[in-house]
Amino acid sequence: MKQFLVVQHTYSEFLGAIEKQLEDRDIGFLYFRPFTGQNLPANALQYDALWLLGGACPVTDRERCPWVDDELRLIRAFRRAGRPIVGFGFGGELVAHALGGTAHAEPEQRAYWTTARSTEAGRDDPVARAVDGRKVLVMTNGHVELPPQVRPIVVDERGDWIAVREGDAYGLLFRPELKPGTVEDMIMEEGRPLPDDIGGILEEARARWQQTQLTTGQVVAALVAALDLMRERRKPPVFALRAVRDEG
Repeated sequence: MKQFLVVQHTYSEFLGAIEKQLEDRDIGFLYFRPFTGQNLPANALQYDALWLLGGACPVTDRERCPWVDDELRLIRAFRRAGRPIVGFGFGGELVAHALGGTAHAEPEQRAYWTTARSTEAGRDDPVARAVDGRKVLVMTNGHVELPPQVRPIVVDERGDWIAVREGDAYGLLFRPELKPGTVEDMIMEEGRPLPDDIGGILEEARARWQQTQLTTGQVVAALVAALDLMRERRKPPVFALRAVRDEG
């Protein structure tokens, strides 16, 4: 069975609207939660893909996110193993950072609805085509300046990057997994930093929910096609070690 590793960074953010899409494709997923002290896996070989979810802080904030360096090592391990990677929001910025981008702490909170625009670099990319001309919710923290060799495949109305792809790794600042209920959970999460206009973001998420579900379905289908997610990767066998009694 195909098994995805999912790294969760806050209590309220999970695969959300994408979970059922994966389950319908007979894809399993296993959550790891480093913000609770859980250690991340050391390698990529037991998993078919890596998904990195949103967060509440910039990737530069090592005080509140002390696991970031371990997560960057995990991203590099998946890239060496040729396993697909998808990051949303905080996770998307981690992908861009791992590709050589420069991370900045400001602005600490970014959340806005925008019309996505495919770039020339994204002209033939399935994900870029799926969102081109559609309203999407960008929600992330801080900013990652892309290195010269990484060109965005999708930009927002101002021309700022909101999606990159390098080989089998996608970094998305727009959030196809978010449901209105997830945004409500973010607001209720104790001690969580929030964008100033979170009420307006939630109101628009509710109003756009029907269209957003269609966009999410198209994004997932595009990721499946672009990353060949229906193909199960070869995994090394797991051996159970049994103690041997010394009869001597």
